[in-house]
Amino acid sequence: MNQPNPAPSHAPTAEPALDIREKGGAKDGVAQYSDRRLFMQLTAFSGCRDARKLVDSLAGAGVDCVLYEELGDPTGVAVLAMSEDPGLLLSKLRRELSSGPFAELTVKPEFAMLGRTYALGYEPRLEDWLLHRPRRVVSDPAWPWAVWYPLRRKGEFARLPRPEQMSMLKEHGNIGRRFGDAGLALDIRLACHGLDKNDNDFVIGLIGKDLAPLSILVETMRPTAQTSEYLSNLGPFFVGRAVWNSPRKEAA
Repeated sequence: MNQPNPAPSHAPTAEPALDIREKGGAKDGVAQYSDRRLFMQLTAFSGCRDARKLVDSLAGAGVDCVLYEELGDPTGVAVLAMSEDPGLLLSKLRRELSSGPFAELTVKPEFAMLGRTYALGYEPRLEDWLLHRPRRVVSDPAWPWAVWYPLRRKGEFARLPRPEQMSMLKEHGNIGRRFGDAGLALDIRLACHGLDKNDNDFVIGLIGKDLAPLSILVETMRPTAQTSEYLSNLGPFFVGRAVWNSPRKEAA
């Protein structure tokens, strides 16, 4: 006797738990995960004729900072602030950047940038990559020059197969690694999805001993597939040289 077909089940399929941790490469055979990230914010100003007058305010802000003098504006400066807690950027830092000597300056909103560190999944020292390396790179007095800029990818990039995406990212990574190994430039990569008023995806910082290699690195990236085919927006570019930074702390 034929058995009747069972009634179809309409029970919802269980979805895996949402995991928003950063993932690094395997360490001793075990994948690395972290919920910690560093938020980095650039705020630029005009109207400063003596950057030294700003140092005391930043030293007491309770947030790690770098102070830049801007190359393209004879009275331009910028503050790069770093914190795991973005709330500190709205409390302690905000008070300092809206009072004292900063109150006499004019904010340049076109250079406002905010992003968070992230991992691609292969970083051998995940926590160092997320928290400590960015601080080391931007606060090294031997590497004072910086070029900071936002970028946005075209939507077509997100629809590419993952292997094709990774191939393009590897092309960029190899160029950056060559400049780093040669002692010419180091990069900071920040995600800014939903954090940028112009809907950019990333903030990039190029740090060097001299300015020319940073410009040449940008030029070298131009013919890559990602830059030439899949970017919809690049810049504006803030170019500056660090004149002060918070005292460096040893990693815990």
